[in-house]
Amino acid sequence: MKQVLQLEEIAQTILGIAALYYQPLHFSRWLWPVLFLSPDISMLGYAINTKAGAFTYNLFHHKAVAIVIAGIGFFTGQAVLQFLGILLFAHSAFDRMMGYGLKYEDGFKHTHLGWLKGGKE
Repeated sequence: MKQVLQLEEIAQTILGIAALYYQPLHFSRWLWPVLFLSPDISMLGYAINTKAGAFTYNLFHHKAVAIVIAGIGFFTGQAVLQFLGILLFAHSAFDRMMGYGLKYEDGFKHTHLGWLKGGKE
């Protein structure tokens, strides 16, 4: 079952990257990896404590939040919001493909997908 879910996340990552490619906003090639990884700035919440870290990480990595932002951008004609929502969606799918799920408040390694390596098992 884990492989089936991973394949689903791979497909969503590819779909998200393709959707980003067709957006009216265009960036230099060197900027794409920076933009794609930018939602991980949300991990800075862990500098405060695990509760704040889990909140900020989950806010930036929740697919429903991404879809709402993209939808608002689409329906209001705001290309930046649409791009941001698609970027968050693609990044979240990529993270889940890699095994990083939404975080519980007790620590970074406790996710909705299970424990990351090095955590409790």
